[in-house]
Amino acid sequence: MTRRPDGALETDVLRVLWAADGPLLPGEINERLDAGYAYTSVATILTRLQTKGLVVRTPAGRAFAYSAAVDEPDLAVRRISELLDSSSDRAQVLSRFIGGLPAKEAKAIQAMLDRATSDKGKH
Repeated sequence: MTRRPDGALETDVLRVLWAADGPLLPGEINERLDAGYAYTSVATILTRLQTKGLVVRTPAGRAFAYSAAVDEPDLAVRRISELLDSSSDRAQVLSRFIGGLPAKEAKAIQAMLDRATSDKGKH
């Protein structure tokens, strides 16, 4: 069996929760993953996600049902922030990231920064 990248199962579980209409039990999540994981593996991932504040659990009979506490963009922002926090030179990381973007995306970021700057001047 090929080893999955770190955090891949966490992301897959979150994708299942984002697509759900409501909270899901661990067994329901496992079924929707359709990857043959042991129930305990999914339950362990859910516990880790809860500890990280990424899911919330609610009582559902004798078990717990889980739902996402963050949406996909919020998760991406958290991960980017963690990477930046782990760097000794945030400005260099940001510079290289932006320098590696396609021109269209770099222009979009510039437009967002311009709007944010002009909005701050209005207050």
